[in-house]
Amino acid sequence: MIDLIDVSIHFTGVPLFNAANLKINKGDRIALVGANGTGKSTILKLVAGLEETSTGRIIMQKNISVGYLPQEYLNTSTNSVFDEVKFSLSKVQEIEIKEEQLHSIIDNPGTSEAEREAAINEMGDLEHLKEEIDYYSINSQIEKVLEGLGFTTDDFTQPLATYSGGWQMRIELAKILLGNHDIILLDEPTNHLDLDSLQWLISFLMNYKGALLLVSHDRFFVNRLTARTLEIFNRTLTLFNGNYDAYLRFKEERDKQLIANFQNQEKKKKQTEQFIERFRYKSTKAKQVQSRIKQLNKLEDIELPEFEGKINLRFPEPPRSGSIPIDIKSLTKKYDTNIVFNNLDFRIERGDKIAFVGPNGAGKTTLAKIIAGKINYDSGDMVIGHNAITSYYAQEVAEDLDLESDVLDCVMQSSIESTPQQIRTILGSFLFNNDDVFKKVGVLSGGEKSRIALAKILLTKANLIVLDEPTNHLDYNSKLVLQDALVNFRGSLVIVSHDVDFLNPIVNKVLEIRKLKTTSFVGGIDYYLSKRNSIIEEDPNSKVKSKTNNKTRKDQKRIDAENRKKKYEATKILRNEVSKLENEIENLELLIEDLEVLLGDEKTYSNTQLSAEKNKEYENAKNKLENVYYSWTRKSEELENIERGFS
Repeated sequence: MIDLIDVSIHFTGVPLFNAANLKINKGDRIALVGANGTGKSTILKLVAGLEETSTGRIIMQKNISVGYLPQEYLNTSTNSVFDEVKFSLSKVQEIEIKEEQLHSIIDNPGTSEAEREAAINEMGDLEHLKEEIDYYSINSQIEKVLEGLGFTTDDFTQPLATYSGGWQMRIELAKILLGNHDIILLDEPTNHLDLDSLQWLISFLMNYKGALLLVSHDRFFVNRLTARTLEIFNRTLTLFNGNYDAYLRFKEERDKQLIANFQNQEKKKKQTEQFIERFRYKSTKAKQVQSRIKQLNKLEDIELPEFEGKINLRFPEPPRSGSIPIDIKSLTKKYDTNIVFNNLDFRIERGDKIAFVGPNGAGKTTLAKIIAGKINYDSGDMVIGHNAITSYYAQEVAEDLDLESDVLDCVMQSSIESTPQQIRTILGSFLFNNDDVFKKVGVLSGGEKSRIALAKILLTKANLIVLDEPTNHLDYNSKLVLQDALVNFRGSLVIVSHDVDFLNPIVNKVLEIRKLKTTSFVGGIDYYLSKRNSIIEEDPNSKVKSKTNNKTRKDQKRIDAENRKKKYEATKILRNEVSKLENEIENLELLIEDLEVLLGDEKTYSNTQLSAEKNKEYENAKNKLENVYYSWTRKSEELENIERGFS
């Protein structure tokens, strides 16, 4: 499908990779991995046709459709969210433009009979094309994808420009997912997603039939979706069969061998150099010395992996807090008329490591900021326990860094006890190496500032740390460093994150925040995910009762009967509405079939006035069918969701 043949890319004369070869076949699922700066994003841009090769060539099968999601994107369009997605679907737009043109020809009194007949025939071809792309369900498809990515129906009509960069990236992702592409290229697609939309995206892509090439540091996401791994290492592309975990096992063995080879070569170099130095000026050894010099010159440099060994960083031992660092009682928080929490009760016990999960906008960050003392609440009480010392990280906190200081001094401000070498070790784990530590903070990117803020967190002496999406700008190795430090942190911890693999070894509790409700799960993120699908939206007291009481068979039958009655009452109106819509769809489809037969009759298309009337009636029927079908889809999904709650 796509072939990269002897492709090289050079920036300022320095090669990113040399003579790279890659074949992407139909249906391939490939993870693209490598250290920062090795050219992962460049590979995606090459395949997307946005970059040119320095040497080599890229051969693509004819009419291949490529969807590409970059890491950052800002759209200044004045379209609504829904229209922006729909207008991006080129085949839909082509059909609608062509259809309008054909209607103009058919309805024009000056059109000859031959032209009108040709236009009517083209309308028939257009209908076949509509069926091929499932045209009449496009609106419901768009709605389904937007809702899966976290948008509400109220968002659909809002101007695109009113949304932040993260939400705009979701809109771009929706356009790509609906684009019916042969291959999708994704560059860090999970950075702006919550756990719900992440799970939805995984499910969508698992059912996607085309090829997939993605860059992501989210191990959970990559492992679920890819079956092959493409590594950029030592300016070479190597394709491995197997998912990311299988690749990491290979990499671990490969890195050990590289280090052993490097050490052996260094030992051989040293011995050879000692021989040359010792006998350089002895004429009897001149031939041997020259031979050794040639041997040295022939040795190829062995490039070591980015991290030769595991960097072990630890938080300073925190002072011991009271048994309950935070105790929240009847807390209410609202923004204008928007209620975020109402009478919330929540407690953090000493040593708790809690993940806040739920859809974006549900209040995870708000609660994290309240706990960290960054924002106020409207009513209720939050009791801060004895000796509780809080440290807070969020991406906007990075903007409060000292912009005039260099990176090293900025981080040293957090710990006067640490030596410059200790600070440099921490900074190295967050990708600040060599002279990078002397750059001014003010010239750094947003992602680099976020990494500095995280490095400062590692030096904190707080016993309650609150982290809001800490992994968004971290590569795999940096995440491991932070993850390991948090696993061994002896204080209490709150993390807002959608990164399942990162959270797994850290948290012992999960708080789900959803629709003004909070639900606690005593267990890790895997336990939460296993229970998530079985959550029933009902009264919490009855839920506890159903879990704790040992019911007799008679009691169970009574409860089942009550549930059936509740299900009937809850779905009765919807079922009637769905049934009416189904009847209306059937009648409209019959009408359209009759009109199609009539429009194909010579008596009709030879009569200009009758033909125009029937064409108008035909279009009105199709438009009505689309609207009714759209309503039926919405109502049916609503009915399914309610019924699922009773299953």
